[in-house]
Amino acid sequence: MATTVAHRPADPEAARLWDIAATVCDPEIPVLTIEDLGILRNVETGPDGVVVTITPTYSGCPAMDSIRDDVTTAMVTSGVADVRVKMVLHPAWTTDWMTDSGKEKLEEYGIAPPTGMAAAGPVRVGLSVKCPQCSSLNTHELTRFGSTSCKALYVCKDCKEPFDYFKVH
Repeated sequence: MATTVAHRPADPEAARLWDIAATVCDPEIPVLTIEDLGILRNVETGPDGVVVTITPTYSGCPAMDSIRDDVTTAMVTSGVADVRVKMVLHPAWTTDWMTDSGKEKLEEYGIAPPTGMAAAGPVRVGLSVKCPQCSSLNTHELTRFGSTSCKALYVCKDCKEPFDYFKVH
């Protein structure tokens, strides 16, 4: 299955509206915007108003209602009267859609960013996850699910610090 990365629209008005939506932060990881996460998929303008399309990181992501409200608020605050936020599940979100900037922000925040690509195909061999505190590769997964479903909980065997790892999927 091919995945597609969303791009800022070329149309000047849609691009302006994209930039507004792109300021909304993920409520679970507030250093990341929805653009950094790659869940902002499209912004369209038409006779029925503005439609912002987002894709959750998981189908049951508890942050989606908050993100939908925050996108609506950002648009209304910027003078957009008629906005609708549409959530789409297909194609499924993948960490491949995260921006490089978003991955850097994750690491600076103390969460190890996803490594590798999530493309379909042969199963990849898991390699060490780098500790975001001391950069050691001497780490160990404590549990596959961390503070959110998107993350696993690791511990660094060198600096002894636990840390979240944003899983590849």
